[in-house]
Amino acid sequence: MKIRALNTLAALVFSIAGCAAFAAESPVAPDQRRAVEQTFLTYPEWFLVHSPAEYANYVVSHPAHGFPFIGHSGQIWSSYGAVTREQIRAKYPPNIGYHVMICVIATSTTVEYALRWAYENTIGRVSWATASALTHEDRYGAAVAQDYVDFIRRDPWYLYNFAAKLKGLWTTTPAFGKDMIRKWERRYALTTEYAIKAVYGKLIEWATHAAYEEALMTTRVVADRMPEKLPDGLDIKVVKKLDDGRVVLDLPRYYKFRVAATDLANRGLSLTDIAGNTSVILVTVWTDGALSHSFLRHRVLFEQPLLTVPGRKRIALVIPVAELSDFLRTAERQSLTVEHVYDY
Repeated sequence: MKIRALNTLAALVFSIAGCAAFAAESPVAPDQRRAVEQTFLTYPEWFLVHSPAEYANYVVSHPAHGFPFIGHSGQIWSSYGAVTREQIRAKYPPNIGYHVMICVIATSTTVEYALRWAYENTIGRVSWATASALTHEDRYGAAVAQDYVDFIRRDPWYLYNFAAKLKGLWTTTPAFGKDMIRKWERRYALTTEYAIKAVYGKLIEWATHAAYEEALMTTRVVADRMPEKLPDGLDIKVVKKLDDGRVVLDLPRYYKFRVAATDLANRGLSLTDIAGNTSVILVTVWTDGALSHSFLRHRVLFEQPLLTVPGRKRIALVIPVAELSDFLRTAERQSLTVEHVYDY
C-alpha cells in the first residue's frame, strides 16, 4: 500500500507460468486478473499500514519513545521471509518486480524506524522527563498519525498533505504554556518529520506518475448468486450475470475489500473466484488466544505478537477462496477480529 502504484510493475513481470495459475474457466476478464502469489507478497506492503495504525493507537495515551520501532522493523522482515518461503514452496511465479518494491520500502522503513528509535530514546526521553503530561504537540502528532492511517488505507502515502499538517502544527497549537521543554522538543521533532516527508512524498509522486500507470481500484470477483439487494455505500457493482446463476461483481480494492466481502458473506453469498483466482487467499486476524477447533483446518502461515497490546497476536491464515465467505461470516462469533483480506 505504501507505494500502491508500483503494483503495476507486478502485472508487467509475472511470467507465462503465472498466467497458467489462473482458473482456466474463470469468468474474470484477463485484464482484471492478478497472480495468486500477490496475496502473499502484499503482506509486507500492508504491514506498513498496520504498523502506523498500531503507532497511532499507541501515542494517543503514551509518549512516542515507548513504541517498539525496532520490533516492528523485525516484523517487516520476518513476514517477508514467511511469504517468500510460501511462494517458493508453492512454486508460484517469481514476480521479481514486486520483490524489488518490497525490499525498497522495507529498507527505507527500517532506516526511518532506526532513526526515530534513536531520537525518541535520547532527546525524546529527556524532554519527556521534564513533562507532567502529554502536551498539545503530543496530541496533535497523535491526531495526525491517525489521520495518516485513515488516508493510506485508501490512497498512496505520498499523496498525504504533510505540508498542511506542518502548517497546522504551527497555527493551531499554542507555542507557549506548561511543559515548555517538551512542547518545543515535540514541535521540532514533528516539524522535521512532516517537512522531510512532504518533500520526499512529492518526489515519489512525480517518479511514480512518470513510470507507472494508475493501479486498479477494484477487485473483480465471482459470487455464487445475485444478492437480493446491493449494500449501500460499499461501491459494489454488478458487472454481469452468468447463465448458471453466478454473478460477476466489482468490489472496492484494498482496505474496503474486507468490508465489502464480509457484508456479502453476511447476506449469504459466497465468493468463488477473486481476481481470477480460485485457489487460496491470505487473511490476517487478531486473537487473544488460540484458534478454535473450527478454524484449525486453515493453515497458519505465521504469527506475530501485537507488540503494543500484550497478549494479543496477529495470525496469518491461508484460506481456500471457496471458504473465505464462510470464514468471514463466522470469525466474529469465534472471537476473531479480521484485520485484512489480501486481495492480490
